[in-house]
Amino acid sequence: MQLNPPTVHRDFFGAPGALAVMVGTVSVVFTWYFACNETVGCQLPLTGPQWARVADGVRDYSGYLSPRALLYYVLWWAWLALLYFVLPGARVSGVRLRDGSQLAYPLNGLASLGATLAATAAVAAGYGRAPFLWIADHYFQLAVASLLFATAQALFVYLYSFRRAASPVMLALAGNSGNPLYDFFIGRELNPRIGRLDLKYFCELRPGIMGWMLLNASFAVKQHAQFGRVSNSMWLAIVPQLAYCVDTLLFERNVLTTMDIVTDGFGWMLSFGDLTWVPFMYSLQARFLAFRPVHHSAPATLLIALLAATSFLVFRLSNSEKNAFRTDPDAPRVRHLRYITTESGSRLLVSGWWGMARHINYTGDWFYGLAQCLATGFETPMTYFFSAYFLVLLLHRNYRDECKCRAKYKKDWVRYCELVPYLFIPYLI
Repeated sequence: MQLNPPTVHRDFFGAPGALAVMVGTVSVVFTWYFACNETVGCQLPLTGPQWARVADGVRDYSGYLSPRALLYYVLWWAWLALLYFVLPGARVSGVRLRDGSQLAYPLNGLASLGATLAATAAVAAGYGRAPFLWIADHYFQLAVASLLFATAQALFVYLYSFRRAASPVMLALAGNSGNPLYDFFIGRELNPRIGRLDLKYFCELRPGIMGWMLLNASFAVKQHAQFGRVSNSMWLAIVPQLAYCVDTLLFERNVLTTMDIVTDGFGWMLSFGDLTWVPFMYSLQARFLAFRPVHHSAPATLLIALLAATSFLVFRLSNSEKNAFRTDPDAPRVRHLRYITTESGSRLLVSGWWGMARHINYTGDWFYGLAQCLATGFETPMTYFFSAYFLVLLLHRNYRDECKCRAKYKKDWVRYCELVPYLFIPYLI
C-alpha cells in the first residue's frame, strides 16, 4: 500500500474554495472589528457609510500593524511552547497511524494552564489591571499579530513537509493534491514536529484556548474599570467559556482521537483556526459586553444559566460515554450499552447517549454556544455570529463524519442508521 497516495477528493471545491475560505474568514475578522466596537456600535445590516468606515479602517494598516503586539504574541506562543517541554505530565500514545507507528504526546495542558494562571496572577499583583486593559484596548492589533504568525507558521510547515528525512514524511490523505495553494490551506503533512513539539497538537490546545480565556478576563476587567462592576451578562458569557476551556484541557487525551489530529493535515486552515479564529472571534460576546453591558433580570439569568448547564452536560456526558466505551467496552459504567459489531471489527453504540442521535454531542455543543450568545441580549445580531458559524461548522463536520463512516463501514453503516435514525435531536432531526 502506498504511504502517501495522491489526493483524489478535494474539500471546499479545491483551490478556488480554499482561497475563498481564507479571504472570507480574514474578512470576517476585520469586518466584525471595524463594524462592531465601542465607537460605532454593532448593527446589522451594514449601511453604505458603515461599509465605508470598514474599508477606511482596513486601509489604515498603521492602526493595527503593531510590532509590540507581534512581539507579545510571539512571547505568548514561546512561553506555552516552553511549558510544553518542561512541565511534568503523562506521555501517551496517539492512534496507530497508517504506517503502523504511534506518536507520543505529553498530557500537561492543565499544568500549563496552572502555570500560566500563576504567572498572570503575579503580573496582576505587580502591575494591577493595566496589562489587562492594554490587552482589551489592543485586541485587534493582537488579532492581526496572531494572523501573521499563523500564516507564517502554515507556510513553514508546508515547506517543511518537503524535507528529506531518514523515514518518509507522512502526508495527510487530503493534503497531497499537488496544488500548492490547496495543500498550503488544507495541510500537507499530517503531524509536523520540531523535535518533540507536535505543532498541530500544541496549537489545538494551548495558545488559542488559553488566549481566549485571557481575552475574556481582560474584557471583564475593562468593563469593571469603565462601569464600576461586572454585569451578570458578562458572567453568563465568560463562565461557560471558561468551563469549556478548562474541560478541553482536563480531557486533552480525548483530542488525540479527533478528526483534527487523526485525519487532517496541519495547514493554514487549522493554524489560523487555532491561533486567530478561536480566541479572537469566540471572545466576541465578552468584547461587546465590555463596552455595552447588558443587565438581565433574575428569571432571564436563571434560564440562560440553565440552558448553558444542561447543554454542557449533554456535551460532556455523551463524549465521556463514547471515550469510556472506546477505552474499555467491558468497564462497569458502559458494559450495559448495546452495540453492533461491524465487519471491520469496530463497535457502534446503539443505546445510551449515542442511541438517541448519531451526533448528540454536537447538539449539546451548539446549544451551549447559543446560551453564551443569549447573554448579550437582542440589541444586535452581530454577537450571534458565533452561534451561526458554529451551526455551519457542525453541519460540515457531520457531513464529513457521515461520508467517512459510510465509506468505512459500508452496509454496516446503513444498518446502524436504521437503528439510530436521528442525527442531532431525538424524534426531530
